[in-house]
Amino acid sequence: MRVYFVRHGESEANILRVISNRGRQHGLTKRGWAQAGALAERLADRGIVQVYTSPLLRAVQTGETLAQAWGVPYEVTDALREFDCGIAENRADAEAWGLWRAAVAAWDAHDWSYKIEGGECFLDMRDRFVPFVETVVQRHPRLTDTVALVGHGGLYFSMLPLVLTNVDARLIMTWSMPNTGYALAETTPSGLRCLEWCGVPL
Repeated sequence: MRVYFVRHGESEANILRVISNRGRQHGLTKRGWAQAGALAERLADRGIVQVYTSPLLRAVQTGETLAQAWGVPYEVTDALREFDCGIAENRADAEAWGLWRAAVAAWDAHDWSYKIEGGECFLDMRDRFVPFVETVVQRHPRLTDTVALVGHGGLYFSMLPLVLTNVDARLIMTWSMPNTGYALAETTPSGLRCLEWCGVPL
């Protein structure tokens, strides 16, 4: 089976530079809605049978757009939520983004338990994301099944090296994933293998 790991469309939080990883706020911008519609058209012939989405508003709106265009069900799951930034949530100031960068740098240095006060650490994300991806693969055992997971940039850059056999942390940090960009993976005997990153074959 195949899995599309899709990033949500452009959101109000992206434009405002607000850390917004809780609740149902900061939905898609006009451009974000257009991006979601364009992605739905682009992937319309890929045989996608199910959409799973983060509960954050920007992801839900993206996931609903895709599911409705393809006529398939969608399911909201906390496993795909962006990492909680604790005391930096709902802020756009330099200090808040400094806290965000410190967390990412700590994880890059393998300090997996580091977290912003009141937020999540790398291990918290791992414990919800990795088992969920394993469950999705088990739910869709047919080779012809294809699903789309709508999530977030920080989540994917941190977690995809844990579930893709041919992508490591160093490699992924040299790439980018724009709004509605995606990584396409396929199951193999050794696990999920990334076939395509934002339209570029690997």
